[in-house]
Amino acid sequence: MTEQRETIELEYLLNTSPGILFNRLSTASGLSEWFADDVSVHGKVFTFKWEGSEQKAEQTLRKENKLVRYTWIDEDLEGVWFEFLINVDELTGDVALVVIDHTEADDKDDIIELWNRQVEILKHGLGSA
Repeated sequence: MTEQRETIELEYLLNTSPGILFNRLSTASGLSEWFADDVSVHGKVFTFKWEGSEQKAEQTLRKENKLVRYTWIDEDLEGVWFEFLINVDELTGDVALVVIDHTEADDKDDIIELWNRQVEILKHGLGSA
């Protein structure tokens, strides 16, 4: 029996435009700047490489400058996805990145810390750190 996965939602304010941010979230070159050591894409399937390990995910949802969803292509993670949502505050114009991911309860703190570290790299690359 597989453990129940928990949804986590994290929000980060970024000093950038939705278009620039969307490029970092939706393209192989953008993702390789902060998300993985190397990213390649074939059709809608992205291959993420980290220190010798590799995982594939399909870009299953894409709305220009709004959101991108990746669904893992792996037996262990069947139907598991993560999503990047771009929110722009109508009053202030502030741009927020919302990360939605799924994790097992035991791994929740580690996953949150991992996203925090990765988004710090993203912020630095955008010049908004």
